[in-house]
Amino acid sequence: MADYFTHFSCLLDVGTPEKAARALALFQDLRAADQDADDPVVAGFDLVHQDAPEGSSLWIHDDEHGDVEAVIRFVLRLAEDLDLTGLWGFQYALTCSRPRLAAFGGGAHVIDLAARKSIGWTSTHEWLAAALNGEDVDA
Repeated sequence: MADYFTHFSCLLDVGTPEKAARALALFQDLRAADQDADDPVVAGFDLVHQDAPEGSSLWIHDDEHGDVEAVIRFVLRLAEDLDLTGLWGFQYALTCSRPRLAAFGGGAHVIDLAARKSIGWTSTHEWLAAALNGEDVDA
């Protein structure tokens, strides 16, 4: 039996050490609330305040089975709660413990923090399928 994994490791600079501490506190509160939840909010990734206490960056990463959608929801929540602006994005890898067809790939997401929305994403699986079908892969 094969095990499938989603992996990512990225930084989000929230601007100040105080905002980073608030973000970490929110994450810990949500993680505690997730213990009894049927649909956990922050499952599938971990958050670490980089260079604490003076750093303003947060390291977002998975330990084994990452949840890309959970990261996007959390970052959008942080954008709202901390009044973040600018563009932010991250990429992820899809892997498998055994060689399986269509089991490897990845993608990337871009979020407009000020607009509080995802503005673009790509999937290597979909890009490859489009390219092999003769579609314009740069569109």
